[in-house]
Amino acid sequence: MAENFYRNILEKQQRAGAIPPNEYIASWALELLRLLYPEQSRKHYKSVVEIEAAFAQLEKTLLEILNNTHACKDCDKTLSAKSFFTTVPSLYDLLNKDAAAIFAGDPAAKSLFEVVRTYPGFLAISFYRIAHELQRLEIPLLPRILTEYAHSHTGIDIHPGAVIGEHFCIDHGTGVVIGETSIIGNHVKLYQGVTLGALSVSKEMVGTKRHPTVEDYVVIYSNATILGGETIIGHHSIIGGNVWLTKSVPANSTVYHKPLIEVVENKITQ
Repeated sequence: MAENFYRNILEKQQRAGAIPPNEYIASWALELLRLLYPEQSRKHYKSVVEIEAAFAQLEKTLLEILNNTHACKDCDKTLSAKSFFTTVPSLYDLLNKDAAAIFAGDPAAKSLFEVVRTYPGFLAISFYRIAHELQRLEIPLLPRILTEYAHSHTGIDIHPGAVIGEHFCIDHGTGVVIGETSIIGNHVKLYQGVTLGALSVSKEMVGTKRHPTVEDYVVIYSNATILGGETIIGHHSIIGGNVWLTKSVPANSTVYHKPLIEVVENKITQ
């Protein structure tokens, strides 16, 4: 092979080498969650001083990650890291409301401990909440790395750019897709396989609203597909399983799919 090819690969290796691996960046988010939720950790702290020191170390680690991320070369990294940690109390409040919504919405859940410790929906929402705050601070790359980490571990794909209200519940969760410009209100519940997607995809649509708006107190059952930036699901609506929806739905609506199923009895002869 030509030397230019090797030189090109070498330059890419040198540029990529300084950026921490995705697993390291994800481990920072996991450490933050374990500090907020000792249900997920074997390490327990004995004083406020120790807690303060743990948060300071996490802020230091975030700054280190930002310093080593070329995509963030033009941002004020110290200010970004500090600004993120000022949002942690409100982020914690949001996550507590999410956990409570999941617990209240699932008869199979026996305790908040169980939700925090075991539910993939809570893990995916937790990573989304952290990633969304980083994205709101215009920190590049890291938000997408975090939500894709959660996607790979839970099957739940939430873009960090989506705007999601309080008391958000994802039940089961596998196959849920929430696109970049989705807007979701408060007290919304999604089941597995729900897609909030775009009607069409082209690079020219960057920066435009391509994904639906879901207002407060909406329940969307499994495998429903809702598409389009102008599609609005009115508040207190119920969207049934397997529905394909590209138009808005007024508030207090029930939308369901009518499958044509035929059962033929005694057809098999021996």
